[in-house]
Amino acid sequence: MPLSHDEVKHIATLARIGLSDEDIDRFADQLSVILGYFERLGAVDTSDVPPTAHTLPLHNIWRDDEAAPSTDKASILANAPLREGDHFRVSVILGE
Repeated sequence: MPLSHDEVKHIATLARIGLSDEDIDRFADQLSVILGYFERLGAVDTSDVPPTAHTLPLHNIWRDDEAAPSTDKASILANAPLREGDHFRVSVILGE
């Protein structure tokens, strides 16, 4: 499925990139080849393949589904270079 020059210009406009006529010719050929690969993938029978988010059976290793106590406030505030009561004090970055 070869892309026309107008289609490549439209894609470039959507991506907000400027292309020369030489670039449009080159990208039309390259994008047409890529779309050809997708057409080949469309011919594969996937009717009995269940939908998945990953190709491997992954599980979330970062989260325990059990609540755990947080670090206590005093040890966190001990690292603060400046503090005001129970809060970190930071320099003003936007004028008041």
